[in-house]
Amino acid sequence: MNHFEIREIPGKGRAMIATKNFAANEVIFEEEPFVSSQFSWNTAYGYAACDHCMRPLETLLENVRRLASDPKVEVPLLQHDPTAAWVAQFTQCPRCKVRYCSEDCLMEAQKRYHRVACMGAFRLDDSHPINVLNETWKKMHYPPETGTIMLIVRLMAMYQQSSKKSEFLEQLQSFQALIVNREQKIYHKMLGENFENQMEQLYRAFCHAFAGEEFASFTTPDAFKTLMGIMGTNSQGIATSVLAQWVTKVSDLPLPDADKAQLDTVIDEIYAKVGEFAGEFLNNEGSGLYLLQSKINHSCVPNSCSTFPYSNDIVVLKALTPIQEGDEICISYLDECQLERSRHSRHKVLRENYIFVCQCPKCRAQASDPDETSDEEDDDEMDDYDEDDDMN
Repeated sequence: MNHFEIREIPGKGRAMIATKNFAANEVIFEEEPFVSSQFSWNTAYGYAACDHCMRPLETLLENVRRLASDPKVEVPLLQHDPTAAWVAQFTQCPRCKVRYCSEDCLMEAQKRYHRVACMGAFRLDDSHPINVLNETWKKMHYPPETGTIMLIVRLMAMYQQSSKKSEFLEQLQSFQALIVNREQKIYHKMLGENFENQMEQLYRAFCHAFAGEEFASFTTPDAFKTLMGIMGTNSQGIATSVLAQWVTKVSDLPLPDADKAQLDTVIDEIYAKVGEFAGEFLNNEGSGLYLLQSKINHSCVPNSCSTFPYSNDIVVLKALTPIQEGDEICISYLDECQLERSRHSRHKVLRENYIFVCQCPKCRAQASDPDETSDEEDDDEMDDYDEDDDMN
């Protein structure tokens, strides 16, 4: 039983409202995605993940050595490798050789979309229309990635394979309300300044990939833009990391202080080596559409957060602070560093990436603050500091 409800708030739209009290750290809900997919460039860079749930398909040692580009890197305490629980279950589609973390994921993929999506021997054929579409997308959307056209490809396969097409369309349309009157800004966000020309190229590649009569309702220009808009505003980023999970596990071990300090040093060294080669791209990353999670609004003082504790695409919403019955449940669309920036800086990021202006309590309280970004504030402070130096 869910302990929340979705309500229409006048002047705001949909909101998730608590129907009971939640304690800090209490789980509000868990949800599997309506659809998910690994990012296109993330796949190209060799981040091995289950094609269905995005669970990593590398052992800890394989992951660290690949990320560091060093086959000699050693990792201690390998008995705490989180992949040990599932590495022996790895399997693959017998036709296209796409890999899965378990037979369960393979069967679920087959049941929902993979019977249609399976490309068989053509999976590595660059001239296949799906691969052409994906390459067209990659040339327009370089890392850091915020979406992938393969999410839409998977939606098309789900639709074609579904025995309840009206129900599928109803669920898909539930994402659509958030993009009304914001399409142009959404496309600009995803594709950049030249988005109109790029949208046309992408549309042509999409129509070529899905030329069948059964896809006719999706291949009109307006329908395609709607699909792109749904992806651009509703998709939740997903990140799964063997290394991060291992760090969490070993950091909680009851070790003597000296051993703890040595372990911390080793962890720092591993991250330094990985950072030199892989930079910020440490995780298996992708995105998903979540029927419930997509209905949660942003706040710069969030009372909940989306987590992925199972190393797959299941999102777990947890309370950050006590939530009272009747309170709106909110998450932050910004990271921790961005949340600490000025109101103007936060609004700039939210306008550019999520196409809205935040009116949360923190933003309302800071409404009289100067309209300048945090970078400008830092520059002003440095100028003041320099002037003081000159005066002294």
